[in-house]
Amino acid sequence: MELSLKSEYAILAMLELANNFAIDQPLQIRQIATQQNIPDRYLEQLLATLKRQGLVKSQRGAKGGYILSRAPWEISLLEIIRGIEGYDPISEKNSKSGNESASLSVILEVWEAAQKSASNVLDGCTLKDLCDRQRQRQIATTMYYI
Repeated sequence: MELSLKSEYAILAMLELANNFAIDQPLQIRQIATQQNIPDRYLEQLLATLKRQGLVKSQRGAKGGYILSRAPWEISLLEIIRGIEGYDPISEKNSKSGNESASLSVILEVWEAAQKSASNVLDGCTLKDLCDRQRQRQIATTMYYI
């Protein structure tokens, strides 16, 4: 179980959109790319995929850009990963032949339980949760000098 760079960039872009959700103004690709250090061309492809999956909407024109299609508390990380990867990389089943040894069988059972737990954590974590965690971390790392 590893987060692909593609999914990481997609989540960062969605996080940027979530942080700006309250102002109800679309963000341009250039703005998102600059804030999150994502290559423009790659971000353009990711946002097109997220749009096809119904996670973002685009607006044309001089004031155009991208916005979340739903509220940040309604979009889970698992939904973003599934949308960008085209499948659920965590719950992909191992090909079992049914005649594995007892040792291999118990290992596969534990691996399946770990995958299910990871899937549950990602499904239970929304963009709003990430925004809240990000704010808390920024507050904790801010130092005030007199």
